[in-house]
Amino acid sequence: MHTHLRALLMARMADFFKLHERGSSLRREVLGGLTTFVTMAYIIVVNPAILSFAGIPVGPGTVATILTAVVGCALMGLIANRPIAVAPYMGENAFIAFGLATLGIGWEQRLGAVFVSGVLFLIITIIGLRGWLANAVPAGLKHSFAVGIGLFLAFIGLYETGVVTSFVAGMPAQSLQTTAQGLFIAPAVPVKLGHLHDPQVLLAIGGFILMMVLMIRRVRGALLLGIVVTALAGWLLGFGTAPKAIVALPFTGDYNLSAIAFKLDIASVLKLSFLPVLLTLFLMSFLDTLATLTGLGAAADMLDEKGNLPEVQKPMLVDALTCMFSGLIGTSTSGAYIESATGISEGARTGLAALVTAGLFALSLFFIPLIEPLQQLRFAYGPALIAVGVLMVGSVRRIDFDDLTEWAPAFVTIVMMLFTYNIANGLTAGFVVHPLLKIATGRVRELNGGMIVLALLCTAYFLFGLPH
Repeated sequence: MHTHLRALLMARMADFFKLHERGSSLRREVLGGLTTFVTMAYIIVVNPAILSFAGIPVGPGTVATILTAVVGCALMGLIANRPIAVAPYMGENAFIAFGLATLGIGWEQRLGAVFVSGVLFLIITIIGLRGWLANAVPAGLKHSFAVGIGLFLAFIGLYETGVVTSFVAGMPAQSLQTTAQGLFIAPAVPVKLGHLHDPQVLLAIGGFILMMVLMIRRVRGALLLGIVVTALAGWLLGFGTAPKAIVALPFTGDYNLSAIAFKLDIASVLKLSFLPVLLTLFLMSFLDTLATLTGLGAAADMLDEKGNLPEVQKPMLVDALTCMFSGLIGTSTSGAYIESATGISEGARTGLAALVTAGLFALSLFFIPLIEPLQQLRFAYGPALIAVGVLMVGSVRRIDFDDLTEWAPAFVTIVMMLFTYNIANGLTAGFVVHPLLKIATGRVRELNGGMIVLALLCTAYFLFGLPH
């Protein structure tokens, strides 16, 4: 009886998530969801730490971050059936914490801006405008999103593991040049090779090589195996700290959400003086999601012949709903996570993987003290980001190198993403350059209405927003 019931449930689940139709299996989806969680679980620690500079207390901020990831991943699995995790965005959280610091804006207003941007996303998604804009992007630019994000992930991994570091790292403060006002001057060289004799850097390099070998040999779970083996080796060598505790109850004590939940200030956001802030946050989140969905769709081989993600309005609807939830619960703008590429590379192709990730985030609510030390093992999860970058850069083959009106905007998109450390900057630059080149070379007929709208929005971002 139990065997029959189990088989029936498995069959229903396979039908609901279209496992066989997408060439996947229960094992691949679970493995993919687990891998995605491992590579993005750092957000549990990093996001609250960044938002604390905006005045949001770390304990409640941690719970809000996890709850947003749970809701976002679950909705992505059930509504959109995509193997894409959703959580508070890196980049947007820094803009909310640091970019608005000089404007004297309280965290309640910043959360209000997050909620209002989510409402705007929901409106333009429901009326079909968001999907129309997404499908209006030329194929060359869409493939550049995957390349740019791949390089961006690789750079994050290199920097996190210490293989690459800041040029000023290790220099005494008195040796750094400053202006008359006491502000630091940008160094002549932005980054340099890290300390390759550092055992943790060597562990990261070894972890990357291990992952590559396993992937070349087509070993299932290559990234997760690499992470686990590297972490274990680091632990045996004495790297890592013991947790202060193992279990902590959420919603109580230091993790009580009442300090931030539903404390957002919406009225102030609707004032005209707040428009630059709202425009910046709206465009950053809109373009981040667009690039991430397209890049991940390319990685999962889900794009159609035009380079569009089928039924793109569903993941965009999830993004909008989760963004509204983020503002209500007390954290920063959320959206699709580029680290989902690690789960996709393990074979995940359906929303079941996103549900697995949601379940693991939900479980982590009760083990926050245990998870915190694990997030310090950058030498273990950093190599996975580099490995995914290797896979995603392959999309460069689909860009038309013979047509400079296509290749130049794609190049601008890629390098601006990477060298400004901001995905939205790359997209906005590419969306401006592409139509300019088409118009200047007498090929205006190749433009569509959606690209013109995107170009105007991105121009407004540079003129009236708060680019950073």
